[in-house]
Amino acid sequence: MIDEGRISNLQSRSGASARKILVLGGKGFIGRHAVKHLLAAGADVTIGTRRLSRDSQMPARQMQLQLHLALSKSDWLVPARNFDVILNCVGILRQRWGETYKAVHHHAPQAIAQACADHATRFVHVSALGLSAAAKSRFLTSKFYGEKAIQVSGADWLLARISLLDGEGGYGAAWLRGVAKSPLFIVPSSAKGKIAALTAEDAGRALARLCLAPSESLNVKQSRIFELGGEHSFEFEQYIRGLRTRYASSPAACIRLPGWLARLGAHVCDVLHFSPFSFGHWELLCRNNVPTPNRLPELLGEPPERVIQTK
Repeated sequence: MIDEGRISNLQSRSGASARKILVLGGKGFIGRHAVKHLLAAGADVTIGTRRLSRDSQMPARQMQLQLHLALSKSDWLVPARNFDVILNCVGILRQRWGETYKAVHHHAPQAIAQACADHATRFVHVSALGLSAAAKSRFLTSKFYGEKAIQVSGADWLLARISLLDGEGGYGAAWLRGVAKSPLFIVPSSAKGKIAALTAEDAGRALARLCLAPSESLNVKQSRIFELGGEHSFEFEQYIRGLRTRYASSPAACIRLPGWLARLGAHVCDVLHFSPFSFGHWELLCRNNVPTPNRLPELLGEPPERVIQTK
């Protein structure tokens, strides 16, 4: 649900000249980096969040909302009218009571896009690579159908499909760094797909540009879909070994787990809400998950930062 009265109060205190951006999930891993770069560019940023923070160091104003309950177009008409851009960085790794994949990844983005269409508000939606209707994971299929709903909404939409992220403060990134620091790690034998990791800083810079740049400079005639990743791609084992070179001088030993056992382990992790390894991630590791084409250099105006060094 959205506090419409609070939107009005926030807007009355904002500057008249800066572009007004609502960042949904602005306190999350991706959202924090997007907010940082939007503010650096002079945007008037409001963070949409489930829980308001009383931290005086918060970089932007906050607005309380519950995305999983705001599932109709009417819920988003006021935000769409009061902001120039809505950036959606919200996603859930696992379902919780009352908070489903379908609600968060499909119905809420669909409703936002429909409301944005009514007010010519740009809608920038953060998605992921490797989505497919044929996927077995509801985490992946819900994102896939959310994308499809946005594309037929009639809105000024842009999709940012982001590859694996590295950076401080990310749950998955911290877990992978921990794995890389260990002298022994486990890799599913089925993890033959390639990944093209990028830094959260570069992702934040790219999202800020998608929010602020004129459509003509973004080359939307080529495509409104921006697949973003690092310039180099690696199989999962290669990635962990490369990441390890940042933390240790000695090589690590690798145990290859049979694919069926890794899949079973992913289901167990989902049931127990243990670690960021999920069934959806197991599916993604089994096939290539790289941007085609990679539009990150196009948005940054320079090569992206390397997560790991190549020889």
